[in-house]
Amino acid sequence: MIDRRSFLALAAAGGGAVFASALPGCASVGSAGAASDDFYFVQLSDSHWGFQGPENPDAKVTLRKAVASVNALTIQPDFIIFTGDLTHTTDDPAERRRRMTEFKSIVADLKVKNVRFMPGEHDASLDRGTAYQELFGPTHYSFDHKGVHFIAVDNVSDPGARIGDEQLAWMKADLAKIDKKAPIVVLTHRPLFDLVPKWDWATRDGAQAIDILMPYEHVTVFYGHIHQENHHMTAHIAHHAAKSLIFPLPAPGSQEKRTPLPWDAGAPYKGLGFREVKADPDENDYQLDERPVVRA
Repeated sequence: MIDRRSFLALAAAGGGAVFASALPGCASVGSAGAASDDFYFVQLSDSHWGFQGPENPDAKVTLRKAVASVNALTIQPDFIIFTGDLTHTTDDPAERRRRMTEFKSIVADLKVKNVRFMPGEHDASLDRGTAYQELFGPTHYSFDHKGVHFIAVDNVSDPGARIGDEQLAWMKADLAKIDKKAPIVVLTHRPLFDLVPKWDWATRDGAQAIDILMPYEHVTVFYGHIHQENHHMTAHIAHHAAKSLIFPLPAPGSQEKRTPLPWDAGAPYKGLGFREVKADPDENDYQLDERPVVRA
């Protein structure tokens, strides 16, 4: 892997080459002469620690292999974000806490110690995020990193798949402090738009969140939940789903039910992975690089 700063240095030596992301909704990357405090982060999602089943017979080691793959990156990211479903659902509150504790112990082996978490419905919907908050802290929050404003939205603690009026008001107040032209990244678990509502691939009041975001010119949303890469636009807002660390799910709406795709013994970990997001705040650009759980 080569980071953007190294690439730009090489480009300058070679005559100021320019390259662009192929993803819709991403602006082209600036030339070698552009001054920016660029960086990259890693998004991992849907590890479902505690899952057992034929869809992933290696479920007890997949998360550890993902940690090893991230640790093996040539250049380590500025930070890492897990976008929900850290653990697999259970009706037993004690087992839920045990799984979360084990998850924390495994990811503590990451070289990068700036690691942020968000709940998925498997972590939070049965107890409205009580156990999650005991072990990981707030379910929604915001932070700034090198010129980019990040806002983590909780659309899973409410069992009705809503963000809720209180959090929407918080979101609006948080963003009111941000310039309309500033780069904003929204992190969430479920998609904010209606992807496949009958599969629970939607947020019931997601349209209200999008309305709050719409006046801001440079918004990008990264989410999980659907266990596959997916790219969508709502006006100028780009939404990018990440692969999972446990099993892939079928293409949106391609069949009646969202049953996991079967494990392929000939190609284990097929369809699983994590994502590098290389950010150039000055150009409001994000280059997405998809990485496999296990390197070939």
